[in-house]
Amino acid sequence: MIAGDAAAPTTIREHTVGNESPRISWTIALIVPLLLTFVLAGCETGRQAQPEIPAGSTTGPADPPLPEAPEMPTTDSAGAQYNTLSSAEEYVILRKGTERPFTGELYENKAAGTYVCRRCNAPLYRSEDKFESHCGWPSFDDEIDGAVDRVPDADGQRIEIVCHNCGGHLGKVFLFEKFKKKETRHFVNSVSMKFHAAGDTLPDVIVGTR
Repeated sequence: MIAGDAAAPTTIREHTVGNESPRISWTIALIVPLLLTFVLAGCETGRQAQPEIPAGSTTGPADPPLPEAPEMPTTDSAGAQYNTLSSAEEYVILRKGTERPFTGELYENKAAGTYVCRRCNAPLYRSEDKFESHCGWPSFDDEIDGAVDRVPDADGQRIEIVCHNCGGHLGKVFLFEKFKKKETRHFVNSVSMKFHAAGDTLPDVIVGTR
């Protein structure tokens, strides 16, 4: 009598669990497809929201959407024409864009020489000041004296660097990162510069109107 009473709850529990298992399975089968639908819809929306990139360029949406190119002179104070820029170069130099990391032609350049502004030929950096920061862009811990200006961003979070002579956008400068003894890192877009090997004659600087 007592043994029979003790066995009854076990039978009931087993029966209850057996009835709930199909319910859980059906619930999962209904919820999972709905979740996948929402996730896929979000991915598609994200792809459609990417800003358009100039055809054939290596630049990418590393920065927020950019304003129209500012009114910057195409000639120097004596009427000489600045160097012609491709659409990818204009995107970075005039519209302050950023090329995709690890894609720039000068990122892994280790040759001795001088880096000059692509827009006006002004010397900007020496090869001995270039170092590997593994950030994806050419990095320098110093510039040629007076060649580069620093301009704080509107939000005060970062500091833009521009060519002192023509005002073309170069990249950003970061301080106190301890990469090098000078604790300074200029990250510069490759398309903002041209490289001239040691011993080559540097091109004449197109004197800017700034």
